[in-house]
Amino acid sequence: MTSPDSVVIGVDFGTLSGRALVVRVSDGAELGTAVHEYRHAVMDSALTAHQGEPLPPDWALQNPADYVDVLKDAVPAALRAAGVSAEQVIGIGTDFTACTMVPTTADGTPLNEVPEFAGRPHAYAKLWKHHAAQGQADRINDLAHSRGESWISRYGGFISSEWEFAKGLQILEEDPEVYAAVDRWVEAADWIVWQLTGRYVRNACTAGYKGIRQDGQYPSKDFLAALNPEFADFVETKLDHQIGQLGDRAGGLSAQAAAWTGLPEGIAVAVGNVDAHVTAPAADAVESGQMVAIMGTSTCHVMNADVLAEVPGMCGVVDGGILAGAWGYEAGQSGVGDIFAWYVANQVPGEYAEEAESRGLSLHELLTEKAEVQPVGAHGLVALDWHSGNRSVLVDHELSGVVVGLTLATRSEDVYRALLESTAFGTRTIIEAFDSSGVPVRELVVAGGLLKNRFLMQLYSDITRLPISTITSDQGPALGSAIHAAVAAGAYEDVRAAAPIMGGRIKEAYTPDPQAAAAYDALFAEYKALHDHFGRVGDDIMRRLKRIRREAHAGARDEAGPAARQRAQTQEVTA
Repeated sequence: MTSPDSVVIGVDFGTLSGRALVVRVSDGAELGTAVHEYRHAVMDSALTAHQGEPLPPDWALQNPADYVDVLKDAVPAALRAAGVSAEQVIGIGTDFTACTMVPTTADGTPLNEVPEFAGRPHAYAKLWKHHAAQGQADRINDLAHSRGESWISRYGGFISSEWEFAKGLQILEEDPEVYAAVDRWVEAADWIVWQLTGRYVRNACTAGYKGIRQDGQYPSKDFLAALNPEFADFVETKLDHQIGQLGDRAGGLSAQAAAWTGLPEGIAVAVGNVDAHVTAPAADAVESGQMVAIMGTSTCHVMNADVLAEVPGMCGVVDGGILAGAWGYEAGQSGVGDIFAWYVANQVPGEYAEEAESRGLSLHELLTEKAEVQPVGAHGLVALDWHSGNRSVLVDHELSGVVVGLTLATRSEDVYRALLESTAFGTRTIIEAFDSSGVPVRELVVAGGLLKNRFLMQLYSDITRLPISTITSDQGPALGSAIHAAVAAGAYEDVRAAAPIMGGRIKEAYTPDPQAAAAYDALFAEYKALHDHFGRVGDDIMRRLKRIRREAHAGARDEAGPAARQRAQTQEVTA
């Protein structure tokens, strides 16, 4: 029987840092937390882990050693902050960004740690937002449709460039030597559990959503050979492995990991999971019709349902993908907070920064304050939220951002508000796709850092015409991982039983304002027209511009001499 003083630890591995959270098992109380920032952050312009070689556009790499440093630093620090002893810890759970892929040797060594591959970009972990495999994704989609592959409909008709197969195929076709050296093509969510336990267990969530595993099967060898003959044995030699169900025990904490973390050897380690999916129980939102939107740099939308349906543009539907016994649906937007941050960092005049500093505000707070007093539509703008491509419902990362309606009277707050609205319009587009496919959304539950912006939350409620509930925890993914750790340790029968005790939400924290909602309907109609023009009708200007950009950077990298290499790197940083 679990002691009233028992605690578990949830570790959330994000895009730039990892966070450890100590949680009391009996009631979900959060006792202490600590954050460790990745030393190499995101390598998207240069391979800073090795001599700083420039990287092409649309790349995003990481160094897996940074993930281990989180275990060594953040976990002991969180224990100290909580004021509890290691002996009280009965389990640890983890979540990760998906699809972040680590190429490894047979024993789990990341390939970039093998000396002869240290300078090869394809040997590093490909972060979820590595979008340079769009060409491979396009071919996967085209071939699947031409052959009538049944699994493609489980993904809304499109496989993303962010996912396992597209990224793996890119390595084969761009660096065959690295591909040949890959013994295991591992989700980072599973790699970190491997480091904790010494056992490789592939979690059902990423295998289903990102690894095209449906009804116990991956795409056939014949299909893979049609993509590239050398890709035929990808599944059997590099991908396929034992599947662990969410909430199950992957193994016990190894002696090595116990030394890293200061935790007792042998405690339960939960099967790996994804940051968005573990957040649903943290928000006590695991029932049908409750769509959880984890809003940060990007937004992931997850929802359970008791029906199986084909939703256009969804990222996937997986049996048990979020909760055992339910169909788990996923959709998402590749850029949300990233878009706001880009605008503030690059497009706001100095006078705004001076005003913000003098008033003790951030630029985001100042722009929100100026924007929220406007009547709906007063800025005369509509924007597309595609600065990082479109994940749902178009599943095309060659798309890019647009703002229509700019004049010489347009102010910074006008564009900022239009960008806020564009992300809400993107969410409404996703919700309408679910509703029209027989998977109705009745409540939008928001987690993540962006819920702190009350204006943004009200805007989302008005635009989606849905009540918005908000998670009670500031650390949704870490808390969700802790919940899975408690289940893996046997403290609760299953995740559904643990969610209402350890998780929580404020129900209907925001409700639609009828007048604002009606005004937004008119703007949304313009968004849809713009969305369909660039995303559906076939206007290829965005793809052509990206091709021109890549060719320009490739030409710069091919110039002779270190000075030219430096210029290419500088151009990519500022592009």
